Amino acid sequence: MAVVMSQDDMRAHLAQGDLLTLREALADLHPADLANLVGGLPPSEAAKLMRALSPAQQGKVFGYFGPRFQIAMARHIARPDFARIVTDMSHDERADLWKALSPDQRATLLPALAQAEREDIRRLAAYPEGTAGAAMTSDYATLAPDMTVAEAIAHLRAEAPDAETIYTAYVIDADRKLLGVISLRDLILTDERRSISDLMMLNAASGRVDEPLREIAERIATYDVHALPILTDGERLVGIVTIDDALDIGREAGAATLARFGATGALQGDDLDMRGSTLGRIFRVRLLWLALLSVFGVVTAGYIAGQEALLAEVLILAAFVAPIIDMGGNTGSQSATLVIRAMALGQLRLQARDMWFVIRREMPVLLGLGLVVASLMATLAGVGQAITPQVLWVIWLTMLVVTVTGGVLGAVLPFAAKRLGTDPAAMSAPLITSIMDLVGVVIYFAIAWALLGPVAGAS
Repeated sequence: MAVVMSQDDMRAHLAQGDLLTLREALADLHPADLANLVGGLPPSEAAKLMRALSPAQQGKVFGYFGPRFQIAMARHIARPDFARIVTDMSHDERADLWKALSPDQRATLLPALAQAEREDIRRLAAYPEGTAGAAMTSDYATLAPDMTVAEAIAHLRAEAPDAETIYTAYVIDADRKLLGVISLRDLILTDERRSISDLMMLNAASGRVDEPLREIAERIATYDVHALPILTDGERLVGIVTIDDALDIGREAGAATLARFGATGALQGDDLDMRGSTLGRIFRVRLLWLALLSVFGVVTAGYIAGQEALLAEVLILAAFVAPIIDMGGNTGSQSATLVIRAMALGQLRLQARDMWFVIRREMPVLLGLGLVVASLMATLAGVGQAITPQVLWVIWLTMLVVTVTGGVLGAVLPFAAKRLGTDPAAMSAPLITSIMDLVGVVIYFAIAWALLGPVAGAS
C-alpha cells in the first residue's frame, strides 16, 4: 500500500529540488489521489510537483483540474512540457482546456503540438458548450464488418493504448457510418473464425453531436452502456461520450442547480467555484442576486406602509405579517424543489399536461397543509392574547390562502422558467420567497380590508 506524503513533506522536498524522492513516493498513487494532493498547492508549487511525476501520470493528473487551475499552472510550465501534457490528456478534456485558453495562450501552444492533436482540438472545440459534441472524445475503438473475431482482437490490442475504452467497439464502413456495436466480452467468448458482421448488434443506442449533454447522460443511464456513440446528421461516427463523462455531467448539473436554487449561481458565465473563483467574482455574483431580491423587499415594505390606515386601527395585524409571508415562501420553495428534482430526473417535461399533473397532485396536499398550519397559527395566536374573533378569522383564512398560493406558485414557476428558455433552477428559493413576501402581504391586507374594513371604519 502506497504511503501518502503530506503536503508539508512535499513542499520540503520541492524546496530542496529532491524530485527523485517525490517521484518514488508518488509513483503508485491513482491520478485522482495525485490531483487531490497537487491541487491543494499554489499553482507555482503544483507546476514544480508535476515535474516529479512520470510523463504517463502528468496528462492524466492534469485532466482532473478545473480550467482556471490548469491555466494558472500553465504559466509556470515550459511550453514543450505543457504541449506534452496537453497531448497526453484525454481528447475531450484537451478540448475543454483549449476553450478556456486566451488567444495569446493558444497561439503560443499550437505550434508545439503535433498536427494530429491540432486538428483534433479544433474539431472538438468547434462544438457549442453543453452539447454532446463538446463533451465527446475521439479516442474509441473501431472495427470493420468483414473482420473475423481473431482479426478484431488483434486490432483492439493495437488500438487499446490510445482508446478511451475498448469494452465496446464500433463497427463502421469505409465512410465511417455506424453499422453496429460489439462488446469485448462477446469477442472473447466467440469462435475466432466468425465474422464481426454476424455478431454485431444493430440499431444500437446513439446520440447526435448537437444534442444537450443531459439527454446524452440520461440515455447512457437508460441503456446501461459504458459509452454512447455520437453521430453526425449523416450517421457518421465522430466520437463517444463515456459513462464517467455522464457522471461528470450529472455532478456539474447538480452543483449548478443547487447554486442557482440557493441564489449563488451566475446569471451569465460559469457558476461560482469556492476554490477557483476569485473573491471579486464571488462578490459580484452574490451582490447581483441580493440587489435583485432587495427590489422585492422594498416594494413589499412600501405596500405594507400603504396600509397605515388599517394598521393604525387594528395594530395587532402587524405582528402576524412575518409568519404569514414566511409560510408562503417556505411552501413555495418546497414545491419548487420537488418540481425541479423531477425535471432533473426526467420525470417531468415542458408540457402543459405535466404542469396540470403537478397542480392536481399538489392541491390536496397544499389544502391539507394549509388547514393544519392555519388552525395551528390561529390557535397559538389566540392563546393568552386579547385578539378578537374577527382578527383570528383573518389570520386563519390568510394562512390557508397563502400556503396554497405559495405551493402552486412554487410548482408553476419552474415550468414558466423552462418555457422562457431559462434554467428552472434559476427560480431560486430566495427569489420564490421574495415573490411570496409581496404576494403574501397583498393577500393578507386584502382579506383584512374585506373582513375588518367596516370594523376599522367604525372605530
